[in-house]
Amino acid sequence: MQQGSGFLALAFEPGIVRRAIKVALIVGTIIGAINYGDKLLAGSITVRDMVKIVLTYLVPYCVSTWSAVQALRAMEARPSIK
Repeated sequence: MQQGSGFLALAFEPGIVRRAIKVALIVGTIIGAINYGDKLLAGSITVRDMVKIVLTYLVPYCVSTWSAVQALRAMEARPSIK
């Protein structure tokens, strides 16, 4: 990680992406099941519902990425102890 790395450079680091995908899959599945489980089981999912389900996965991905990047930036800003 370089000093003063930009948000996107950090957001696309493989470790951050892998972690965010794991979080999105777990959290998105739980929230999706809570919100749309009945429609999925009944087979009455609409295109609008599918868009909402995709967003249900996208939100935890974005939150995880944002928090990881902010944590890395905070670590960069801390003075080194030598």
